[in-house]
Amino acid sequence: MSDTTSEEAHVVVKGLKHRFASGLQAVNNTDLEARRGELIVVVGPSGCGKTTILNIVAGLIGNQEGTVSVSGKPPVAGRKDVAYMFAQDALLPWRTVMGNVLFGVEVHGGKASITDAVRAKATQLINNIGLSGFEDFYPRQLSHGMRQRTALARTFMMDSPLLLMDEPFGALDAHTKLTLEQELLTLWEQSRRTVIFITHDLAEAIFLADRVLVCSARPGRILASIAVPFERPRDLKALQQSDDYHKLYQRIWSLLAREMDAAHA
Repeated sequence: MSDTTSEEAHVVVKGLKHRFASGLQAVNNTDLEARRGELIVVVGPSGCGKTTILNIVAGLIGNQEGTVSVSGKPPVAGRKDVAYMFAQDALLPWRTVMGNVLFGVEVHGGKASITDAVRAKATQLINNIGLSGFEDFYPRQLSHGMRQRTALARTFMMDSPLLLMDEPFGALDAHTKLTLEQELLTLWEQSRRTVIFITHDLAEAIFLADRVLVCSARPGRILASIAVPFERPRDLKALQQSDDYHKLYQRIWSLLAREMDAAHA
């Protein structure tokens, strides 16, 4: 399946299998590689084990069978070189926007790590995501989209070279979603960190990804690794006017539709 090499790979998953205590087989014989600095997007039917794979890479779930490595080492929860952005913003309600953006840095380095330079970096990130002037607002005072912007800034505030993102924009309205996708790409292009991003939205997958990985119905495994050939920076409106875009969309959709039919059956 993989078109990467182990020398280039930041994340390597080989022969991964995972069964929950209920007996449900979530993942079966999955292989996945992500190059350093690559933005890969994983798509697949609901319940196919995408989040389980991400949680194992993050060290949140123990690896039962197969091998998983991040920078050549087994995953473990809490390591500083991995940041995780969940589907829900998971902001701390008693912290302001600035406090939430700084939270991950503080957890790993203590309060002494919040220097003037760190605050300046946080201020710049908050400005970049369009929340300048909202630094002292609390989550309850923000819209859903603004909370996700804050979570995005918190994720990029970490120096972690690997970012795991589990459908972070899935619950947003179309306009806010497109805005945050563009902001994510802008931040990523500045730092070129490795990103593994999960979504159900094929347009989002093609717009963001260097490669799209298509996952089978449960028990999940990676069926295909499809390179996205469009140059960066990308413009979604321009892409949607391209025949090549629609051909790629249809290719991925055909694979997904077959798997969704299998899952339904």
